[in-house]
Amino acid sequence: EILVDVILPHLKSMVMQGRKPKLVDLGTGTGAIALALLHECPEAEAMGIDISEDALKTAADNAERNGLGSRFVTRSGPWFDKTAERFDIIVSNPPYIRSDVVKGLEPEVTKFDPMVALDGGPDGLDAYRAIAQSAASHLEDQGLIGLEIGFDQRRDVTQIFELAGFLLVEEH
Repeated sequence: EILVDVILPHLKSMVMQGRKPKLVDLGTGTGAIALALLHECPEAEAMGIDISEDALKTAADNAERNGLGSRFVTRSGPWFDKTAERFDIIVSNPPYIRSDVVKGLEPEVTKFDPMVALDGGPDGLDAYRAIAQSAASHLEDQGLIGLEIGFDQRRDVTQIFELAGFLLVEEH
């Protein structure tokens, strides 16, 4: 995951500053992003949020299987709707495919991911709007948001977050 590779140096920098970083993975699914970050940074703790109870169970099982269960908790979503905590890092690989495109995806894609994990709404940006709207009240000072986006969404996603008061630090 490129997202993990990009966020990891920031996470480790927080540790070098004496912080014990807390991160949240929105739309966690199997927990892959959060668990990879926890594996690489033993000082961190993470919460995985998802609307799917099955996904949350899978993520929790994966955390236990990988010896990360004591530093990983799950919470039912959507997004921050049932979460009051603040985090040092927010990460997400949200649904970002336009609804009209999702219908024509190859079976190799739709076979492994539920539609709700793929369909980002009419323009593919619904999840980014929801996250941007609530992120500031859940992000600690000097916090960071890391997002996976579609290949053609950089300008739109950047604009959504800039309008919500955020600044693009880097992109990959």
